[in-house]
Amino acid sequence: MLRRILMVLILLSLIPALLLVGQRIQFENAYKTVALLMDFPSLQSQASVHGLTASQLLERYRQYGVNGVAVYEDTLQSKVRRGELIYRDGAALLTDDPQAPVKPNWTYLSSVQPGLIESLRDRYNVPYEEVQAAGRHWTGWPVDARNFLAGPDQATIDGLKASGYLVAYRPYDQLTVKEPGSDLPDVPFLIFNGLTVPGSSSPERLAAFKAQLGERQVALIEGTLQKGIVELVKDRPALRLFSISPAWQETLRPEDVASKFVLAARERSHRLLYFRPYDTLEATEAMLQKTQAGLQRAGFRVGTPGPLEFAPSSTLRWLAMVGPLAALLLVALSYPLRWLGFLTALGTLGLVVVAGGLSFDGGALLAAVVFPALGFILRRSGPLDWLIAIGVSLIGIFLLSAIGADRMGMLGLAPFAGVSLTLLLPLVLFGLSLVPNQDIRITLSQLYNIRLRLGDLALMALGLVLVALVVLRRGNTPGIGVSGAEEQLRGLLQDNLIRPRFKELVGHPVALLGLAHIFPAYMSVLLLLVGVIGQSSLVNTFEHYHTPLTISLLRAFNGVWIGGLIGLILIPVIRLAVRWFNAAPKAPESAVEAR
Repeated sequence: MLRRILMVLILLSLIPALLLVGQRIQFENAYKTVALLMDFPSLQSQASVHGLTASQLLERYRQYGVNGVAVYEDTLQSKVRRGELIYRDGAALLTDDPQAPVKPNWTYLSSVQPGLIESLRDRYNVPYEEVQAAGRHWTGWPVDARNFLAGPDQATIDGLKASGYLVAYRPYDQLTVKEPGSDLPDVPFLIFNGLTVPGSSSPERLAAFKAQLGERQVALIEGTLQKGIVELVKDRPALRLFSISPAWQETLRPEDVASKFVLAARERSHRLLYFRPYDTLEATEAMLQKTQAGLQRAGFRVGTPGPLEFAPSSTLRWLAMVGPLAALLLVALSYPLRWLGFLTALGTLGLVVVAGGLSFDGGALLAAVVFPALGFILRRSGPLDWLIAIGVSLIGIFLLSAIGADRMGMLGLAPFAGVSLTLLLPLVLFGLSLVPNQDIRITLSQLYNIRLRLGDLALMALGLVLVALVVLRRGNTPGIGVSGAEEQLRGLLQDNLIRPRFKELVGHPVALLGLAHIFPAYMSVLLLLVGVIGQSSLVNTFEHYHTPLTISLLRAFNGVWIGGLIGLILIPVIRLAVRWFNAAPKAPESAVEAR
């Protein structure tokens, strides 16, 4: 009776979960505008090599979808290069005017554009002095001032905006600046340079900078968690940005680069795509053209993307939390050895609370560790029970997605808590459910006294190798690398469908083999352990909240049908192989008896 009540509670918890999932899918389907930004210094460099102006080259790339430019914050050195300031070190200035009150170890700047250095010098907290030398007025600092930040190049920004381009401003963080952010230009996007955001050296400076942001959207750079960025965007508009380093890009073909940009937009919710040109115009145009075509196929529009703003209902999330808790209790009640079930459930709950806390993170983690094992704990008598396990995992998927996904998670700033537990605990939950309802000492004694043949050991070793292979291929930097052939296969799948995960392509077929009971019981158990990993991988796909939910569903669907098809093909093949092996003639008994 209690088991039925728990099942009803799990199904009822799906109501708020499906409402939340529907809201998220609706938001993600509408959030499909991207901007194609070109790095302005790289553009200028390429233009000069080919005898063009930056504006001319930018217009050429515009036909391939480029609608924005990333402009860096000026330094005093960049103003020197443009001829707006003159720089001299003290020793050189003394050579020009030996009688001038110049200090040889200082650096000096003088305005060509009237009043420029005078308008900038008070923005720094480094003391300065003014001198007359060589017929000019100079401002000097006791340090090399050429790298002092000088704010935006407003003329360039205004020109780009007048030409209809989006402008992303790239400020630096520097302690010499008294008031970071006091001169931010009127642009839609901010992309910070380096590993820190302006003002991150202290809470007071960061708060002062944050107050200057206005409605500008902060870009979150893929793979770079800048110091202060999380605090900065907690309640500020933000969106995700993808770029490829110049060194890496030079090793890739234009079509490979384009594929990565399309993948970033389609599967990781990047809405700012940040390009740097190749050395040649032809390669750059090929990269942009293929990116534009790929984005169009994926249903994206090129324009002005808005911030990622998703605010799920806290009430619905708490109601959905009933599902994982009921599932954990159902696991405990499904153990033949009841006390072991409750002890295991209590330990699981404790680990989840430690890793995820008494919060939505903890609820999502509980769903991720319970549902992958629950299906095989409830039923494992035949291959059709694999579909039941898939269905149970699907319930876990909806609950996990509903409870865990929020704005910070979808921005990639709140990674899933307890990822390692999502692989370990389902195996533990399933493995301990196999302990029979008898004195535990009898079970341990039976295990100890099992007689194993060499063939048994070989099969067990094969099963353990499968488990190890799947485990070591976990994450973005797996313990076992990707072969060249697999890399090519991944690329082919990636460009033509949503590529399923490796663990599912192994786990689902192996689970079907385990449920077919072709092998001895111990081997079926090992195969089902691999199957549990496949179910864990299926659920874990949805822990990446920055991936659109429909993409994760398609990835899971592809893993299920491909893995299921492989398993259905393997079952009769393995059955025939086992029958052929068992039909072998018996070895003749030795005519010579041992004496």
